Amino acid sequence: MRQLFKGRPGPDIGLLLLKARTFIALIVLVVVFSFLAPNFLSVQSLILIAKHVALYAILGIGMTYVIVSGGIDLSVGSIVGLSGMIAGWLIVEGLVLPMFGVIVYFSVPVIILIVLLAGTLVGGINGILVTKFKVAPFIATLGMLYAARGVAMLSSGGKTFPNLVGSPELGNTGFPALGAGSFLGIPYVIWIMILFGVFSVYLFKKTPLGWHIFAVGGNERAAELSGIRINRVKIFVYMFSGFCSAVVGLIVSSQLVASHPATGETWELNAIAAAVLGGTSLAGGRGSIGGTILGAFVIGVLSDGMVMMGVSEFWQMVIKGLVIVLAVIVDQYQRNLQSKHVLASRAAA
Repeated sequence: MRQLFKGRPGPDIGLLLLKARTFIALIVLVVVFSFLAPNFLSVQSLILIAKHVALYAILGIGMTYVIVSGGIDLSVGSIVGLSGMIAGWLIVEGLVLPMFGVIVYFSVPVIILIVLLAGTLVGGINGILVTKFKVAPFIATLGMLYAARGVAMLSSGGKTFPNLVGSPELGNTGFPALGAGSFLGIPYVIWIMILFGVFSVYLFKKTPLGWHIFAVGGNERAAELSGIRINRVKIFVYMFSGFCSAVVGLIVSSQLVASHPATGETWELNAIAAAVLGGTSLAGGRGSIGGTILGAFVIGVLSDGMVMMGVSEFWQMVIKGLVIVLAVIVDQYQRNLQSKHVLASRAAA
């Protein structure tokens, strides 16, 4: 009888539900907050939530690259703050050249380019610490978290660079448009999230570099033996994470029309939570950009929903921490269930 009915087992309903857990959680949160939070589903609230989600998603995409490669980046929030302060410093004070007795003020496109290069450079330093000096990713990026935040504080003595509108005489106007502008009625920040998502999915799925990132995170030794340049891959993912953080720093400063050195504090939690909720394994070797963007929606809806309900900021931190722990537990359970399903399929073949 066993031979007559022998075949591959059907899909496991529990496994399918686990794979769809992020989408299910998002639907549940939207339904709950639509009842508990007044005006949650108003157009203005949805646009505001989408703007916040875009920031978490961009950070989460960079974090996904790092985690899939087997690392972690705790410095993204500090790079956000540092990037905003660099932009504010260049707009308000300019680049002082004492040897020539002049102050150089750059146009907004040049300022954006400088900030993006700075963020990428900081990420590259993280990568070099991890690869060349063999510092554990957790320690390397934890150190950079403090170093970048300290430099941001030193740049202004802990003060804010206000009123980043620039001056027509100096040729540096237009910075607020990045955060406040829109195209086809959709804010620029959402378009930026879409562009990052499309580019990142293509890089992950359609290029050798994307395959190498998965290979390094899945089995670093095997990847090395197969000829993959491990160090280059790792440096790239940290540079990309720094680049994503710099983009977010520019957007936030533009939205606020001001730069504050404390901007981005604890945002590394949002980035990690978005990636993990989206199915990225902290063990490396598994993750998806689409899942991370869904995870960012969960974090954004959860955060803004709690704010609308008047939940204390301290409780918000507690809940986010519990969400991360729960996501890791569920991810581990899913991995075990998948392993059992694979073994059952092989036994039935």
